[in-house]
Amino acid sequence: MRILVTAGPTREPIDPVRYIGNRSSGKMGLALIQSAIAAAHQVTAILGPLSIVLPAQMRRVDVETSAQMLEAVIREFSSHDALIMAAAVADYRPVAASAAKIARGGSRTLELEATADILAAAGRSKRPDQRTIGFSLESTPDSARVRDKLWQKKLDLIVYNPLETISSDSIQATLFYADGREEKLPSRPKGEFADILIQRVAGLF
Repeated sequence: MRILVTAGPTREPIDPVRYIGNRSSGKMGLALIQSAIAAAHQVTAILGPLSIVLPAQMRRVDVETSAQMLEAVIREFSSHDALIMAAAVADYRPVAASAAKIARGGSRTLELEATADILAAAGRSKRPDQRTIGFSLESTPDSARVRDKLWQKKLDLIVYNPLETISSDSIQATLFYADGREEKLPSRPKGEFADILIQRVAGLF
């Protein structure tokens, strides 16, 4: 398979030195990349700002903002069989970023706007022979909300994982499939989970 993986956070600039972002270590994305390569798949990785070492046996596309990630995903997805959206994309960005560093002092109000839903955009554009896989990070288990995301974004598979997954070396996940199946997995290292998920993605074809 040709697999497109997104990993890491995005940074939405407030000014030249400050930004809005998410707490993403990129560990899950890295594990998926390594597992896909080990399974002899061709991998393209679209990466937000990360300070981790990545395998050389892949094609790498670096981005910073959610808009850049959206553009890269739409451009790259057409030549891949599956998209695994493991990146922690910022949900909001400043309506206007300052061109100069904002001086410290006093209080300020920052007006935000929603960023584009990259996975939903990919879901709308995918062909019948392509698959899209997402992650749902939630404070509390809510299977109805997770399934709603799956249908709204036209996903083939979505991974529910709790907030404790952030920066952790392990993950306790539940897989929700478009055909209604639900698969609960015990907590395990992210590398082991990545092997399972890559197998499940291959089984979608």
